[in-house]
Amino acid sequence: MATPESKQLALQEKDLGNAAYKKKDFETALQHYRTALTHDPTDITFHNNIAAVYFEQKEFKKCIEECEKAVEVGRENRADYKLIAKAFTRTGNAYRKLEDYKSAKTYFEKSLSEHRTPEVKSLLSDTEKKIKEMERLAYIDPSKAEEEKEKGNEYFKQGDYSTAVKHYSEAIKRNPDDAKLYSNRAACYTKLAAFDLGLKDCETCCRLDETFIKGWIRKGKILQVMQKSSEALTAYQKALEIDPNNAEALEGYRACTMAVHADPKEVWKKAMNDPEVQQILKDPAMRVILEQMQNDPKAVQEHLKNPQVASKIQKLLESGIIQIY
Repeated sequence: MATPESKQLALQEKDLGNAAYKKKDFETALQHYRTALTHDPTDITFHNNIAAVYFEQKEFKKCIEECEKAVEVGRENRADYKLIAKAFTRTGNAYRKLEDYKSAKTYFEKSLSEHRTPEVKSLLSDTEKKIKEMERLAYIDPSKAEEEKEKGNEYFKQGDYSTAVKHYSEAIKRNPDDAKLYSNRAACYTKLAAFDLGLKDCETCCRLDETFIKGWIRKGKILQVMQKSSEALTAYQKALEIDPNNAEALEGYRACTMAVHADPKEVWKKAMNDPEVQQILKDPAMRVILEQMQNDPKAVQEHLKNPQVASKIQKLLESGIIQIY
């Protein structure tokens, strides 16, 4: 057991070590912390401080070893649970630096079992996300994705759409950046009448590859079935930008144009249920612009030069509120 005198000497050495640490003179800090331990080997703080120096020096394995000694000394001498938690947290941070996230997770959990703090909870949550992402990336294998896609294609041909979905889903996990896989699964969802899921896959498909015409056409068809003709019209327009002569896109575009403008009352009713349309029509500046366009059709060309105004006019066109000839 350390005597009162030796404890006092130990604290003096710790203060000298802290002063050196603040100046980033880590070797001097180490000497003082080690000397403090010779005076009082029962104090967990000195081990924690030595571990902190090793961490700053990027000696992460030494840091972990010192933290283990800190916990051992702390347990033997009934140290404050907060100090033990501190050692566990530093161990976790050292493992994070070594990119051993599973070990880091273990030590953050140990720290929280001693003393719960928002900081460590955040570290644990972030580490768990990193583990999940690493597992996701490790699972990616384009060749296996291709195998699963072929299986999905076979089941799709047989009319077993539920099984096809499973294989396409596995293919997506194996290669999540392949736009065609989402398009294939959207086709299955359409056959299963799961239009919301199909639409979501089409949106992902089009985001990953804006030039993949099948994705836009499939999106247009789903929106047609969902009776969202104005949105379907936009999807077909995108498809026609890629290939102006595509028969499916042209047919869908014509059908949607007729549907949008078939019943003016219905068009107005649907449009006014759209919060975005309501906001545009309430905008005093837009009301002035729309009045100008009505009195002078040529004015629209000038207003379309402004990207913000152009997007609002496009929205009103899609909703059927206005028409430009």
